[in-house]
Amino acid sequence: MSSDEVRRRPKDRKTQILQVAAEAFSTRGYHAVGMDDIAAELGISATALYRHYANKYDLFRAAVLALGQQLVDATAFCEELTPDTSPESEQAAVIDALIEVSIRNRNPGGLYRWEGRYLQGDDQAELMAQVRLVNRRIQRSLLGARPAMTPWERWMLSAAGLSVIGSIADHRAKLPVAQVRQILATFAHSVLAAELPSAEESAVQPAGRPPPAPPSAAVGRYEALLQQSLLLFAKQGYHETSMGEIAASVGIPTSGIYRYFPGKQDILSAVFHRGADRVSGELSSVSSEVSEPTAVLRGLVAAFVASSFATPELAYIYYTERVNLGPADQQMLRNIQRATVDSWARLLTEVRPDIADGQARFAVHAAMALVIDLGRLVSYDDSAHAQAAVRQLMHVTLGI
Repeated sequence: MSSDEVRRRPKDRKTQILQVAAEAFSTRGYHAVGMDDIAAELGISATALYRHYANKYDLFRAAVLALGQQLVDATAFCEELTPDTSPESEQAAVIDALIEVSIRNRNPGGLYRWEGRYLQGDDQAELMAQVRLVNRRIQRSLLGARPAMTPWERWMLSAAGLSVIGSIADHRAKLPVAQVRQILATFAHSVLAAELPSAEESAVQPAGRPPPAPPSAAVGRYEALLQQSLLLFAKQGYHETSMGEIAASVGIPTSGIYRYFPGKQDILSAVFHRGADRVSGELSSVSSEVSEPTAVLRGLVAAFVASSFATPELAYIYYTERVNLGPADQQMLRNIQRATVDSWARLLTEVRPDIADGQARFAVHAAMALVIDLGRLVSYDDSAHAQAAVRQLMHVTLGI
């Protein structure tokens, strides 16, 4: 390497590498990105990239943990606060700090949430420790202001706050940055101030529908293949699941799958179509039963929570595996999601004429993200209490 090349190398090269890598892995998924791809985006050779990171996993690990560390660093000031700092001031400062990190990392922000599953052993434990630490820092103000809260309630609220702030990484709706800051702060303060229903209060409310029964001889082969593929994709990932494993789970030879699906990507596409049909079906069903906008929205919330808890795998792979769809199917999925969000947003603006369409879309995305994040927190405990708490936090986020 010449002395001119050395002089031209940016001092923050490693930071640039991590930023480009995080965005690439977040946008296209861990398996679809190679070291050569990242080197090309940086305008350097793969050899130069390997001087910084030994292999793709090494770079991926650094990118994921660097995002988590930004959340940790942004909230580190909590440890230095004096006892006379009010819970309200502390909460506002923490929320503002997390919002800045979220806005700065909107494009790659989903990386630690969805692709972090590919971290191994101690690396996965380190990411979980980062997330727990940030949650505990959010909970400090809750402990100060509402000491009677149970640990379960504190974790639900802190996870909800982190979820609504981070929800902007899951969509591309546009608003001025100042407005995004204000909206996210409103969401976060609202969920952290929420009163969750007690177990006794929740008992009188209907719990979610029971999960589907495992495939049996009475279930059609096509349905059995879809259901077992869904379970395997959610458990071990799309790329880690082979056609042979799918066939074995249904009790047929691998060649038998091709009577129904040309390939594995076609199975994934069918799974997503099934999920899209479910959501549109819920909208149609609820709208046929009630017409008042608030009642329709609350009905949609109840149906969304119930179906997400009944089939958590479907909700989970929507976020984790959509990058593995073909371009046409990805566009189809975006169109369906946009139509669904628009339908909810139109209802919300009827209920709340104080907010504009753009703000309503952000609220709908944030409310939907809550279900996935809180569902994972409680391991999709399909109980009346868990579902009632998630419904309440969706109501608070939507302002209904």
